[in-house]
Amino acid sequence: MPRAKKAAPTGGRGYAPAAARIGEILAILARTFPDARCELNFRTPLELLVATILSAQCTDVRVNKVTESLFTKFHSASDYAHADPAQFEEAIRPTGFFRSKAKNIIGCAQALLRQFNGRVPRRMEDLVTLPGVGRKTANIVLYHAYGNPGFAVDTHVGRVTNRLGLVDTEDPEAIEAEITTMIPEAEWGLASDRFIFHGRRICHARVPACPTCPVRALCPWPQRTV
Repeated sequence: MPRAKKAAPTGGRGYAPAAARIGEILAILARTFPDARCELNFRTPLELLVATILSAQCTDVRVNKVTESLFTKFHSASDYAHADPAQFEEAIRPTGFFRSKAKNIIGCAQALLRQFNGRVPRRMEDLVTLPGVGRKTANIVLYHAYGNPGFAVDTHVGRVTNRLGLVDTEDPEAIEAEITTMIPEAEWGLASDRFIFHGRRICHARVPACPTCPVRALCPWPQRTV
């Protein structure tokens, strides 16, 4: 049975509803993180697709170290599709979960050759048919590789939007659906990047830097630190 969608958060006692606060929150984050961007290194849509798959449960810094060498050996979907699985696993081992990631990347490349002439598609409905590609990865590719609207929900976005009272759900697809109804389509990609930067630099999972948080006055999270 489909999960019933929760009502949009009201913001909590003393706080305006989410839709009334999100514009101000994003404006503050824009001033705080003017350099917000995708921190994975890439030159082509295919490189971004591969790097994003590798980034699952791994830092962008470590992925960039791996892809610095990987991208000098693999240039096309055909290169990945015909890679020796054991050798490819070793090449990406430092990113963790290397067996499943190797299987997904090789399978993804084979699907690109079979269905899309070796090119990374530009549509969400096509991207999510590829092995190892969910909506988060697809949204990253859509926005950062092609400049199309895309709001990616990773663990940082999920944590930050919940703490700020903008959503009340852990479901990434529900978070995406709710946030994208509150802001213009043209702002989706940058909003995601800014939430990610805020989560990485200030709103940490274990010990958030609440005293120095630029949006503290707009945050109803009851566990925020003094």
